[in-house]
Amino acid sequence: MSACNFSIPFSGSPEEVLGKARSFMQSQGGDFDGDTNKGNFNASVFGNTIAGSYTVTGQTLNIVIDSKPFMIPCSTIEGFLKNQIS
Repeated sequence: MSACNFSIPFSGSPEEVLGKARSFMQSQGGDFDGDTNKGNFNASVFGNTIAGSYTVTGQTLNIVIDSKPFMIPCSTIEGFLKNQIS
């Protein structure tokens, strides 16, 4: 499976945005480990794992999805994450 790479601009503090991301991943039974600079996450979707990492550069959250179900396109994951953390 090929990786997905995308960036999500945000306003406010990195702590606030990453707090939303952490809460969402944990609500899905996943893990979210990291700080305001970088980290890793994973969650189960339809019995498959979505896993990746993030880095924060200024007011941009850079995300790399390393593992995902083949039937879920990168654009769907990107749109969903933008809605959850914006």
